[in-house]
Amino acid sequence: MVSDERALAGRLASADDDALARVFEARGVAPTAPWHDFFDAAAALLDPASVERALVRLPRNALVPLKAALEGDPLSDADRAALRPLALVDDAGAPFTAVAVQLDAVAAAHPGAFVLSPAEGAPVASETDTAAAAERAFATVGSLADILVAGLHSPLARTGTGSVSAVERRRLTDAGALGETDDVDDLIVAAGSAGLVTAVGREWVVTAEGGAWLETTTAERWAQVVEGFRGALPTGLRTADGGFLPAAQWAHAYPLNPEWPEQAERLLRIAEAWGLLTPADSEPAWTAALRAGEPASPADLAAHLPAEIDRVYLQADLTAIAPGPLAPALDLRLRTIAARESRAQASTYRFSTESLGAGMTEGESAESIRSFLRGLSLTGIPQPLDYLIDSTAARHGLVRIRAAAGRTRLEAADPALRETILVDQALRPLGFLRDGDELVTRVERDAVYWALAEGRYPVVALDDAGEPVSLRRRGRAADRGDDTDPRQAYARLIGALREGQETDSDAAWLGRELEQAVRAKSVIVVVVRMPDGSARSLTLEASGLGGGRLRGLDRAADVERTLPVSSIVSVRSAS
Repeated sequence: MVSDERALAGRLASADDDALARVFEARGVAPTAPWHDFFDAAAALLDPASVERALVRLPRNALVPLKAALEGDPLSDADRAALRPLALVDDAGAPFTAVAVQLDAVAAAHPGAFVLSPAEGAPVASETDTAAAAERAFATVGSLADILVAGLHSPLARTGTGSVSAVERRRLTDAGALGETDDVDDLIVAAGSAGLVTAVGREWVVTAEGGAWLETTTAERWAQVVEGFRGALPTGLRTADGGFLPAAQWAHAYPLNPEWPEQAERLLRIAEAWGLLTPADSEPAWTAALRAGEPASPADLAAHLPAEIDRVYLQADLTAIAPGPLAPALDLRLRTIAARESRAQASTYRFSTESLGAGMTEGESAESIRSFLRGLSLTGIPQPLDYLIDSTAARHGLVRIRAAAGRTRLEAADPALRETILVDQALRPLGFLRDGDELVTRVERDAVYWALAEGRYPVVALDDAGEPVSLRRRGRAADRGDDTDPRQAYARLIGALREGQETDSDAAWLGRELEQAVRAKSVIVVVVRMPDGSARSLTLEASGLGGGRLRGLDRAADVERTLPVSSIVSVRSAS
């Protein structure tokens, strides 16, 4: 019996693993779905409830052509390519019967969802609004940079919903990385769309791209994020030329989805924060080009930004004053040895024993710090700062750790400092034991190093040759997006379907129809091949299936019959 379910099962079976994973992801299939073969998959995808959920998630620009196809208008190649991976239309582009039924019901309840929105342009922003948009973009770039810098030192914990945890929000706020109007989740969404961070388990981790992003100019940072944001927009907001719809149409792009208004509000909020929109929904010139599918133009934004500087004033009170926005690469390095106290177009940084020690922990030395500051300062290096660098360097490295024979060994020039470490309650999980004039632990060297560094001990790590080595906390992911790869997520399910796939699809389909008939106690007409080669039709009330045989009550003869499944040519409903 040819049916939509059988046709879809055949299509799924012939698809490669990547295509299957995309179908399951698009339809919101749980990776733990208890399917045994492709017929189970097809039946579940064409289940009325599943179809209804799929229609609810469709954008307006997909609902309209799908309804038109139901009424006899052929789908365009582009619409067919978009709808086919959703398993809603057959190979000819016609909606499956189950889809047609649900489509009629939804259209009757929500007729407005199947009407295209009128084409609307976007008003051009005034010069004043354009300048304000550039200023917002400048501030947002700075906020994201601060978050990534924090993430480089320690990944950001996230909740099950993907949002940044409350503890991390407080940490970022206390560090001055977040302003009063900043939404850290909006910033992470934008960063994720540009590949600057990725979710690894229950953490947001800065990627290698994120680290490189921090080294670029403000305008280049902005361009990378807004292009990533455009590429990550939902399909209902995208246009065929690689651009996106005017912002005025975003709120109505998914008319059946009750969750869409909140999502649209977030996307509009992000677009405004990055200078793509004004509060009046007008567009700066750079947005119009981006919306048309063209590359982002850093130069257009840079023309409205204050010029970046490469010099600061070092002062005797151990502060550095940047009279304008410091070039990002210089700001990034300066912040490894000084704590930024204020963030604005003019920023203040303060040096301390802790900040200089942290820089030395990251690999700086007294000489490298002096060399950097000489090239950066307009006023030379004040004597108090020079003295602080010397005293910090003299103290740094009093505690030395190295890996040896599967253990980590700690030596301290000051025996009192060694005893302090041994009794420090915060370090008790490391399990230090005395071994002569040293302490030993089974915990690996890097973990010991960071535990001591967080305790503000003057620690340095040594390599196998006994030379100091700079360690970096795990803050960058070697690969990004691995845990969200559809093929990986559905690997177990796809494997089960492949294992349940039979070579003889006709036989597999026949067996499935007989199983369904037995479960439903249906009355069916089976065509049986007789020993002499002839075919005979029997009307049975299916009652059992096992051992390669079908049992059922022959209504015409009022007798129980047992038929070899191998002799059954076809089966159909008697109704």
